[in-house]
Amino acid sequence: MTTEIPPGRWCLYVLECRGGVMYAGITNKLAKRFAAHQAGKGAKFTRANPPVRILGARPYADRSEASKAEYAIKKLPRGRKLAFLSAA
Repeated sequence: MTTEIPPGRWCLYVLECRGGVMYAGITNKLAKRFAAHQAGKGAKFTRANPPVRILGARPYADRSEASKAEYAIKKLPRGRKLAFLSAA
């Protein structure tokens, strides 16, 4: 999985947060969204578990496809999430 996403393109991203936990989300501005998470202005989860780094991101055709991928990856156990990240 990469962190090189063309500007404006929707993507699924996975963060490693404090304590080794993972967070998945979607955005069309990855750098800006990551900065928001780090500043405590992102999701409630990342305010409680600040992100350490971006594990990866995968581009999708549109927001709908990215949302479907987010829903699917959030249901996976940690090991399968890591495999998903490695597969891209």
